Amino acid sequence: MIKLFKVKEKQREDAVNANGRPPVKKQSAGELRLHKDITELNLPKTTIISFPNGKDDLMNFEVTIRPDEGFYLGGAFIFTFSVSPVYPHEAPKVKCKTKVYHPNIDLEGNVCLNILREDWKPVLNINTIIYGLHHLFTQPNHEDPLNHDAAGVLRDNPKMFESNVRRAMSGGYVGQTFFPRCM
Repeated sequence: MIKLFKVKEKQREDAVNANGRPPVKKQSAGELRLHKDITELNLPKTTIISFPNGKDDLMNFEVTIRPDEGFYLGGAFIFTFSVSPVYPHEAPKVKCKTKVYHPNIDLEGNVCLNILREDWKPVLNINTIIYGLHHLFTQPNHEDPLNHDAAGVLRDNPKMFESNVRRAMSGGYVGQTFFPRCM
């Protein structure tokens, strides 16, 4: 075992001496798959992807969604994606940075989307998740809520729900909760 470590150390030294810099870090299978997913993205025109930590950190990025229809028309909602090295065998962790009045997104930014939980499969990809997030804004679902108050209002009084969404997106209070402007 000791000889194996010495061989590895010798290989590193040879690589450094050969070109004057340390060897390039090998990408994990998750990073390779994520790189493929990102290069194959087919984003709606209302969606932007950005890498706040630079292009070297593909495993953490942001997606901004600007719905072009429905209750959330005119809003801008930022989601953070944190991807595990074992991706695609584990779903990315997705949080909404924008405080939003929504039945499927709680006030801490947790997102209730079945493909991020029990229905995740390795054949799914980042594109699928982004389209799922878009769907939450065009078809909010009161039957599987994280924000039970918003879900109840959507179910019982859609006009009031629409008014609450507009008030929240404009920067105002809905009940005792303040929502910063996101339009």
